[in-house]
Amino acid sequence: MNIARYFIKNRTSSWMVTLILLLGGMIAFTKLGQLEDPEFTIKDALIMTWYPGATPEQVEEEITYPIEEAIQNLPYVDKLVSSSKSGFSRIQLTVQDKYKGKELNQIWDELRKKMRDLQADLPDGSTAPMVIDDFGDVYGVFLAVTGEGYLYNDLKSYVDFLKRELVLVPGVSKVAIAGEQKEQIYVEISRTKLASLGITTTQLAQLLGSQNTVTSAGRVKVGSEYIRIHPTGEFKDISELENLLLPSPDGKTIYLSDVAEVRRGYRDPASHKVDFNNQTALLLGVSFASGVNVVEIGKNLEQRIEDLRYQQPHGIELNPIYFQSHEVDKSVNAFLLNLAEAVGIVIIVLLIFMGLRSGVLIGLILLLTIMGTFIVMQYTGINLQRISLGGLIIALGMLVDNAIVVTEGVLIGLKRGMSKLEAAESVVKQTKWPLLGATIIAIVAFAPIGLSPDSVGEFVGSLFQVLLISLFLSWLTAISLTPFFCDLFFKEEIRAKKEGDDAEAEVDPYQGGLFTVYKWLLSGALRFRWLTVILLVGCLVGSGYAFQFVKQAFFPPSTTPLFFITMETPEGSHIEETHERVVDVQSYILQDDRVLYAASTTGEAMMRFMLTYNIAPPSNSYSQIVVRANNGEDIPQLIEKFHTYLEANHSDLDYKLERLMLGPSTGSKIEARFIGPDPEVLRKLSAQAKEIYANDGGIEGIKDNWRQRVKVLRPQFDEVHARRLGITKRDIDQVLQMNFSGTPIGIYREGAKQIPIVMQPPEEERLSIERVRDLQVYSQITQSYVPLSTLVSGFDLVWEDPIIERRNRKRSITVMGDPLITGNETTDAVFKRIRPLVEAIELPTGYELEWGGEFESSRDAQLNIFSSLPMGYLFMFIITVLLFSSFRASFVIWLCVPLALIGVSTGLLVMNAAFGFMALLGFLSLSGMIVKNGIVLLDQINLELSQGKEAYEAVFHSAVSRVRPVCMAAVTTILGMVPLLFDAFFEGMAVVISFGLGFATILTLVAVPVFYVILFRIKWRKLS
Repeated sequence: MNIARYFIKNRTSSWMVTLILLLGGMIAFTKLGQLEDPEFTIKDALIMTWYPGATPEQVEEEITYPIEEAIQNLPYVDKLVSSSKSGFSRIQLTVQDKYKGKELNQIWDELRKKMRDLQADLPDGSTAPMVIDDFGDVYGVFLAVTGEGYLYNDLKSYVDFLKRELVLVPGVSKVAIAGEQKEQIYVEISRTKLASLGITTTQLAQLLGSQNTVTSAGRVKVGSEYIRIHPTGEFKDISELENLLLPSPDGKTIYLSDVAEVRRGYRDPASHKVDFNNQTALLLGVSFASGVNVVEIGKNLEQRIEDLRYQQPHGIELNPIYFQSHEVDKSVNAFLLNLAEAVGIVIIVLLIFMGLRSGVLIGLILLLTIMGTFIVMQYTGINLQRISLGGLIIALGMLVDNAIVVTEGVLIGLKRGMSKLEAAESVVKQTKWPLLGATIIAIVAFAPIGLSPDSVGEFVGSLFQVLLISLFLSWLTAISLTPFFCDLFFKEEIRAKKEGDDAEAEVDPYQGGLFTVYKWLLSGALRFRWLTVILLVGCLVGSGYAFQFVKQAFFPPSTTPLFFITMETPEGSHIEETHERVVDVQSYILQDDRVLYAASTTGEAMMRFMLTYNIAPPSNSYSQIVVRANNGEDIPQLIEKFHTYLEANHSDLDYKLERLMLGPSTGSKIEARFIGPDPEVLRKLSAQAKEIYANDGGIEGIKDNWRQRVKVLRPQFDEVHARRLGITKRDIDQVLQMNFSGTPIGIYREGAKQIPIVMQPPEEERLSIERVRDLQVYSQITQSYVPLSTLVSGFDLVWEDPIIERRNRKRSITVMGDPLITGNETTDAVFKRIRPLVEAIELPTGYELEWGGEFESSRDAQLNIFSSLPMGYLFMFIITVLLFSSFRASFVIWLCVPLALIGVSTGLLVMNAAFGFMALLGFLSLSGMIVKNGIVLLDQINLELSQGKEAYEAVFHSAVSRVRPVCMAAVTTILGMVPLLFDAFFEGMAVVISFGLGFATILTLVAVPVFYVILFRIKWRKLS
């Protein structure tokens, strides 16, 4: 049975399907998860290893290299980036794109096993490699907890309480705290008293370390019982530590409090400092479970925080830095408004051009298709977010194409005297397979988006998924529900008869000004076919030349009113110096009334509160200020103002102002990467590249990732003299460490906490660097203290590389920069200008240059897209051949595809829009739309030829008969894109599709008939 006949005859079934789509879609919509941006997997893990006392070179050779070698043997490794610093190795492993998020846990388990096996081969004194696999966790609720006048302990106690409570909220995955100060027990020992009593620091350290250890004392059988033995002696309170008895050579009773002061404190210097509006703060991050409705969970979280207000001490405040549910709510609502506007525009267009009944009918089919899409989205776990909703808006115009063709066919059939059933049956039978082929082609045109395996493809993948679902549903509703509603909405018409003639004569349905003009234009194009081809080719060449003037970009900035100020003091700076600069800049920022708040972090990056946030490695020189403006429109002016301030007052810093970006982050936008073995040569190459950057005048934030060389004080150990006294280099190291940094000697247990015990001299005995020679080292042979000056032959001040960067096991230095944020140039424009100059640098044998930054990210994303493109286009071509059983007919359609560049170039230049990654996707999808329109027209030509019409007349009449459906499809798609023209993320794609499709409509209605008559050698003749 014909599908159209079934749905027209079985009205109960038709109404049931309609209600299922309508009600099911409404219910599914309320259950869809909501996000601001789509989730994508950060396929990175960190391997961190500590090797106290080792130089960067020693860390590189003894720690980093063997770990890299072990990791490189794993089959899933895509990239290894390592940093070797004094006493610390950090390796970032990136997994190949082909491995999906679900496979990562198994990969991380295998990585941990490798690290456990390797541990025995690492040098003594190094820690076990620590694998951090939650590097990509996102803390969508990000709060700064402040309390003016409160001690740090009070803040920490309240934050710990919140952490315990909030992690219990359904939908919350994890709660983390940042900015914590590390608590320590300080034993401040007077060296003078120790010397007078004959007690060494080594003896004291051994005593404290052994006194508080947890060891087993065994069990004993007493009768029928087996009792555990557990002696006392562990420290329960600091006072017990003070009352610890020390050994004395003369047998006197000496307590620790006699020679030392025991106090609680925090690690000094701190490794991480956090401020909110220049108040000391702690950061509280809440991570959501995957696939939840962020808006709903966010409301539950806010309610729980409100319920806990009774426990919040007066004066302690919870300050939101980023509340994802608020941003998601605003973002999704804005996109839903765009969707409603686009639907409204499409329906109005239909009402104007197709009349009330046809317009309402197709609008109803559109609504049902969208509701059906929501049902499948909910079933397959696709969330409502920027990309999926954008995909739905892009699809809107195409969703009505099939319904328009069927409705148009029914109307024409009715005008020719058919019954409604006959007309519906005829048009569905005639068009269902061509429409399916055209729909599949439109879907396949977007397939490279969904098939791209990298993070960019994952980020925009839901665009393809939504288009796949909605376009396939539009075909199903076109051949089923559209005939049913045509039967309900339309009345049958009687064919007109010529006056005085009993013979039936068909009324020409293609009358009016539009058809008259088009018939004249088409006739001229077909008559002067080669002139038409020359004009088209000329326009194509011109557009290709003009395309070089189109701006190029990767992803645009976000509309969220946030921006960052990243500052780095010279490498080797004390964290307090870095923090003082932050406080100074933050104070200036807060004077501007347009700023809502400023939150800063020193020593480490913020927790990842957005997927696109780029986390920098920890460093005492690093700081970042997150600034939120009251209004996003104020950000350009604020950035310019603060840029000028930094240039005038902190020009010695490496600073960078940047907007929050949409899409995966790229770090610095321009990166030249030199690879080779010798640090000296690498630094010289870096200096040349930095000079080129600086001379350009359009680049700021110029630096390299090896940073400045730092000073190292090197006492020259007199080994011969020291050996006579029984003193080793280790003894000297310990004395120096205790005097300047403090020496960890044990653990103090307090409930679940394990607090390090650190031994150091009192503040008045801590010597400055000028008096380092006066330090005393204990000699076991002479049983007395010896001045350090007698154990060293001198003190040298040398320079060393503080960081040794490696990439895929080769040393590499990366020269970074960004286009002036206060300028108007795109990254691509600046890159094209400096690229030949940097590539002209003469590289010694064994050295190479690679480009990173936005160029690398864009190139990799495009390569992943283009890798699946040939197969996609081949599949599309095969479909056209199968539909028409003719290579010539297929070539007719495909000759029009490259001509779309004419409209694309024109649109981008007229709208001054950048050709970015999303615009590229729009251009690829445009080919599907062009082919789809061409199929509809060629199918009509074949139909009329099969009915016995003369070839030229069949081509001409088919083109005229397709004017309304092709124009309607184009107009609805183009006008449906209007809301996206005002969205920064989709602007490029909207321009490409709107202008490209506008010109493609002309191609379909003019170029396709012209190419057809040329390839099939059909002569022009004048029609009556």
